[in-house]
Amino acid sequence: MIHISKYDAHPDLRLYSEPVLIDFYFLALKMDFETEENFGKTEYDDGRNSFAYFDKPKTLTGWNVKRPWKGFHILIHKSLFKDYAKNYNFSGYDRHEALFLNQEEETLLADIFNKAYAEYLKPNFSEDILLSYSNLILSYIHSFYKRQFDTRQKIYNQIVSDFNSYLDQYFDEKNESYQLPTVTFFADKANLSSNYFGDVIKHFTGRPPVEHIHDHIIRLAKIKLSEPNANISQIGYSLGFEYPSYFTHFFKKKTGFTPSKFRNK
Repeated sequence: MIHISKYDAHPDLRLYSEPVLIDFYFLALKMDFETEENFGKTEYDDGRNSFAYFDKPKTLTGWNVKRPWKGFHILIHKSLFKDYAKNYNFSGYDRHEALFLNQEEETLLADIFNKAYAEYLKPNFSEDILLSYSNLILSYIHSFYKRQFDTRQKIYNQIVSDFNSYLDQYFDEKNESYQLPTVTFFADKANLSSNYFGDVIKHFTGRPPVEHIHDHIIRLAKIKLSEPNANISQIGYSLGFEYPSYFTHFFKKKTGFTPSKFRNK
């Protein structure tokens, strides 16, 4: 149900593996790491090759390194940890969105991993203590990701700006897709996972991207409804709603008025 490894204890670590689909939670701290893979390090991160990440079940994991690395990982059965993991969006981040640690963060996390490993080595270790350590690690990672967003502010300010630009362009006259814009659509534009993109937008604007998308749709709908001869059903279709009733329900939920009442008020 729980397995903890300290990499230093395994000098024969396999240096390469094709991606495999895991069916457990994978919480890792890797230090002094050299890799062919892209874990997402930027020029704004600490010079140390030290990072943490958290993979959930049904994630592909593989590696390609030049030499063994230091650190730990904790593997936890999905039934045992899902109630902890659901509180953290970063369980859905991609590998190129790892958390790069500064010296203080690395020291703190390494200490907790060491304590968990020491408990795990006991003949009758406490599962509850190991889960508590693991949840504490997640709490720190959550805090450290906020620091990483701030450290990379110049990069992520551009992502926020691009999001606003793409949102403005989505319903221009050249767009004939007639589909509601999704967070995934804009995340793909930024080459980020939906979870990481959502957290970046919320961190710098105070609101999740879906709220920005909904506000933009309502703003366009109000402009279109100001045209007295515009067909309400066609307005809904043009904004990506599959059925006019969906548009009416959405508009009333956001404004308190049906489209027809808004037009006539």
